[in-house]
Amino acid sequence: MKIGVFGGTFNPPHIGHVEAANKVSAGLGLDLLIIVPAGTPPHKNLPTGTPSAQLRYIMAENAFKTTTNTLISDIEVKSEKQSYAIDTIEYLKRDHPDSEFYLLVGTDMYNTLDSWKDSDSLLKQVTPVELRRDVIDISSSQVRDMLPERKGREYVADLNYSYIIRNRLYGAKPEWTWLRQQAHSMLSPVRIPHVDACEAEALRLAERWSVDIDDAREAAILHDITKRLDLKGNLKILDEHGVTAGKLGFAEEKLLHSITGALLAKTMFGVSDTVAEAIKWHTTGKAKMTVLEKVIYIADYIEATRDFPGVDELRKKAYTDIDDAMIMGLEMSIDDMLARGITPNDTTYKALGSLMTGKDSV
Repeated sequence: MKIGVFGGTFNPPHIGHVEAANKVSAGLGLDLLIIVPAGTPPHKNLPTGTPSAQLRYIMAENAFKTTTNTLISDIEVKSEKQSYAIDTIEYLKRDHPDSEFYLLVGTDMYNTLDSWKDSDSLLKQVTPVELRRDVIDISSSQVRDMLPERKGREYVADLNYSYIIRNRLYGAKPEWTWLRQQAHSMLSPVRIPHVDACEAEALRLAERWSVDIDDAREAAILHDITKRLDLKGNLKILDEHGVTAGKLGFAEEKLLHSITGALLAKTMFGVSDTVAEAIKWHTTGKAKMTVLEKVIYIADYIEATRDFPGVDELRKKAYTDIDDAMIMGLEMSIDDMLARGITPNDTTYKALGSLMTGKDSV
């Protein structure tokens, strides 16, 4: 049996790792490829912010998920000692005593094999094979540099990109196109134009009122991601997050998407508490709203597809005095609900009262 062993920090694993390993595996005719994410590597200091060995193990599993005849080993992840290749190979050979082992090594490490621990013994037990970057010339450090700039998605597996964004590993921020695609997939088709228009409006308002543009964009893109869910679907999300719904009337049921949307925005897309709160209060408002929360509330109300009596005046106010616009919007919302026989949420009255007494300021 011919076995290849490919170890590394996989920080993060990227398509270059997978393509290079597959190419060598096919070239050698390997029967099994064992991927060994390092626990504590002796040859390098891991950069600040490196995920734990267990998280890197999970990402290695995701990266090689579709690769045939491949095993992800946790031998080094579980070890409390430094990860030396000689120890790993001797461990693996005990399970496969009659196999021929090939050690897959990147070019930078391949040229230092003579300096590895017990290198003479190691090289008697394995055939080293150089993994060249002639397939995809990218490194983990380059990917790490890209992720906070909302770039690099094409270099990691889809499962890993979602995992990295969900946990905001490496300070990663989602690429806008990817985030919109994810949000759109959760929306009914008729709601997509509204969400896109809300994003555009939120950006204009954010610039006008000196709000973080990226926060406004994330909140606007994600603000309605649970809007299409029925009561059962929303209650399921609340239950999964340990949130008690309490007694719900008709109006409260219609407001659940704001709460569940904020929860999913955090757990699925790793948004900040600031962004999550803006999503949570975009329907009812609340007392002492932040400027970002006001921006998302108003953007949702006045975006370009909206058409109702008073919307033009509300749009003008939104860019001259956002608190006046909030007061007008809340009053219109309360009047509309009362006209339809719906009791407005107490939170909406508190939001209006807070603004009317001048406790909020831009």
